[in-house]
Amino acid sequence: MSLLALVLAAALAAVHVFAARVRLSMVPRSVWLSVAGGVSVSYVFVHLLPELHADNGAVAERFGAAVGFVEHHLYLVALLGFVGFHVLEQRAKNRDEGSWLFGLHVAAFGVYNALVGYLLVHHDLPGPASRILYATALGLHLLVNDHALAHHYPSSYHRAGRWVLAAAVLAGAAVGTLGAVDAAFVNLGFAVVAGATVLNAIKEELPEARSSRSWAFVLGAAGYAALLVAI
Repeated sequence: MSLLALVLAAALAAVHVFAARVRLSMVPRSVWLSVAGGVSVSYVFVHLLPELHADNGAVAERFGAAVGFVEHHLYLVALLGFVGFHVLEQRAKNRDEGSWLFGLHVAAFGVYNALVGYLLVHHDLPGPASRILYATALGLHLLVNDHALAHHYPSSYHRAGRWVLAAAVLAGAAVGTLGAVDAAFVNLGFAVVAGATVLNAIKEELPEARSSRSWAFVLGAAGYAALLVAI
């Protein structure tokens, strides 16, 4: 693992450990949370989705004609990520904190975070600036995710959840240093990340009760998109 990747992986793990200390629940919405939502959406539409379009042939090559439809419909996997995490969010609103749902929720986000850590090390990025931008976007996105988990499961999240998620990022980064995982599986995971990222940005920005700061959301989206295009 390069020094830069090590630092960025540690930074993403630290986001999980300290996210709950950042005040994001105020109404009107925290400026920083609206900026984070804009950055997340920009990251999906300017980087993630074009990556899926460019690389989805690896799925068909790996699995053959039986599932070759994924070559042209990898966006369905992104939709699956969107819907799957939406179901978890909705069920979390209606369950006690001590239920089995907390374990399922953290396990799902654990896999998600492991993929984030892996891509931080092993994703084909053109240079250090791109890797830093990737980590910045994902760090803001993970901050929003942790805020939601801390809201649904305050005690369990502080006691165990944040440490599991921090460890998952580091574990994914460690796997990335050991070698490349099959590109088809990475692309499938990439699609799930895209769907989940869109869900969380929309979920946190659209509810009227949140009184989202539109100017901050637009600033985050436009500013990050400009950076991605520039590099």
